[in-house]
Amino acid sequence: MSTTAWVIIGAVVVIAVWAVTIYNGLVALRQRTNQAFADVDVQLKQRHDLIPNLVETVKGYATHERATLEAVVQARQAAIAAPGIEQKVAAENMLTGALRQLFALSEAYPDLKANTNFQQLQTELADIENKLAAARRFFNSAVQEYNTGIEQFPAALFAASFGFRHREFFDVGEARPQLEQAPSVKF
Repeated sequence: MSTTAWVIIGAVVVIAVWAVTIYNGLVALRQRTNQAFADVDVQLKQRHDLIPNLVETVKGYATHERATLEAVVQARQAAIAAPGIEQKVAAENMLTGALRQLFALSEAYPDLKANTNFQQLQTELADIENKLAAARRFFNSAVQEYNTGIEQFPAALFAASFGFRHREFFDVGEARPQLEQAPSVKF
């Protein structure tokens, strides 16, 4: 074999190793993002499992607040059924708003506010919300790293052909002003 043939073979091997390295790096980033979303999903499931107990506790004290209770149940069902990240974010934002209205009811019902079961459920939900916020931050960090990885040169040359697509953040987005606004309670 001539020197030129060895140089061409060497260049092909280097390019192949380089492409495999880029591909493996992108796969690792995608896996980290998937794992981070699974962590968010675990926290969401715990939150969804806690809500029926909370609704039942409130139901005993605030029987004429049927609309608020139904809104929480419907928002929970929508959140459970949401298929993609964007739909899950929107459904979770609705659920958060409905839960805020539910907790606002406790101000109008002193017996409910003093109920130890309600207090325990409220504490558990607050703990889950804190864990959920941490899981969302981790997921968004993983998505940012993944999106950066597929957009940087030289990976950008191969990412689309390898099937790597841009991922969306788990963010409250446009709904943030409504979520940060204090709930209004009218009787």
